[in-house]
Amino acid sequence: MQYQEVIKKLESLKNPRNVEGMARFGIRPKTKVYGIPIPEARKLAKQIGKNHELALRIFDSGIHEARILASFIEEPEKITKKQFEKWIKTFDSWDVVDQVCNSVLWKVNFVPKKTRAPFVKGARPSTQIENLSALVFELSKRAKEFEKRTAFTLMACLAVHDKKMKDKDFLKFFPLIKKASIDERNFVKKAVNWALRQIGKRNKKLNKETIKLAKEIQKINSKSAKWVANNALTELQSEAAQRRL
Repeated sequence: MQYQEVIKKLESLKNPRNVEGMARFGIRPKTKVYGIPIPEARKLAKQIGKNHELALRIFDSGIHEARILASFIEEPEKITKKQFEKWIKTFDSWDVVDQVCNSVLWKVNFVPKKTRAPFVKGARPSTQIENLSALVFELSKRAKEFEKRTAFTLMACLAVHDKKMKDKDFLKFFPLIKKASIDERNFVKKAVNWALRQIGKRNKKLNKETIKLAKEIQKINSKSAKWVANNALTELQSEAAQRRL
């Protein structure tokens, strides 16, 4: 499928009523919003197939849903540092952050091509893990709301998807979570909370460690920190979570 065909297809899927609903959930990007449901975008992505060049073009189309679609068809092994940085700096909505991170950004690998192992789901080489962890650390220091959200969304995605990461890799993120828990901005604190909960649901050891961390955060004199901690503890200490672990 060619670029113009994709754009025409997206335009045909416009749903003004959904746009209003998205706004009520805090989705108010600067780009054009068509109100296309994620299942429809995924269906279109399957028709297109993986296509790096097309992903680059449609991401730059100025259409909100096109950015999400781009992440569905992108080839993670072809993403460069320059592209990674460009995409992150254009994030203007929490759903774009979450969908792009969950679909493709957690898979990035910038180690030299000569030493790069092919991407295999659930089997990432240590160099790749260290590389992405360094990116997470750097992003957590960003001032802009959605750039900073990206750091903690990536933590949550790694906790869910990357079965080869070790507990120690996630423990390194704890100081970042604690520090960012006082950020009062809605889309940052919710991502911090999400990261804390997903790491804590990964296994028994991390569950105990995240509960301990949440109790430390709970003592911080910050309304945001207390919300992050209380919400996480409710889930991490629940009977359902403990039974599953």
